[in-house]
Amino acid sequence: MPYAAITYDVKPGHEAEITEIFSHFKRADTPVLRDEAGAEVGRLLGTAVFIKDGLLVRVIHYEGDIKDVGRHMSEQRGVHILEEKLKPYLASPRDTGTPEAFQRHFAGSLMHCISQLSAPAPGAAS
Repeated sequence: MPYAAITYDVKPGHEAEITEIFSHFKRADTPVLRDEAGAEVGRLLGTAVFIKDGLLVRVIHYEGDIKDVGRHMSEQRGVHILEEKLKPYLASPRDTGTPEAFQRHFAGSLMHCISQLSAPAPGAAS
C-alpha cells in the first residue's frame, strides 16, 4: 500500500505553535475515498506529521490513487480549519481556500517517492 508525503514551507522557530495546531486537528469524516460518481475507490490508512526548522512533512498511508486522496481531503472541513490556522506560520502563502485550489496545492506539494519498502504479509511466500 502506497505512502505519499506532502510538504509545508513554514517559518522556523514556531514548532510549538504548529504542533499545538496539529494536536487539535479534526480527522477526516471517513477514511473511505470515493470517485466523482460516489463509488469507493480507496481508503486512508493513516497519517503522520513531522517538523524540523522550516519544513513540515505530512506522510499519508493510503490505498487507491493519490489524486483521490487530494480530492477527499479538499472536501474535509477539518482540513480547511487547519489550513486557516497555519496561515500565520507559513513561510510562503498558499491558496487552499477552495477544493480546486487545495487540490492544485496538494498536487504541487507532493514529494517525489524514490523508495518504498514494506514487510511481506504474514504467511506470504518470500
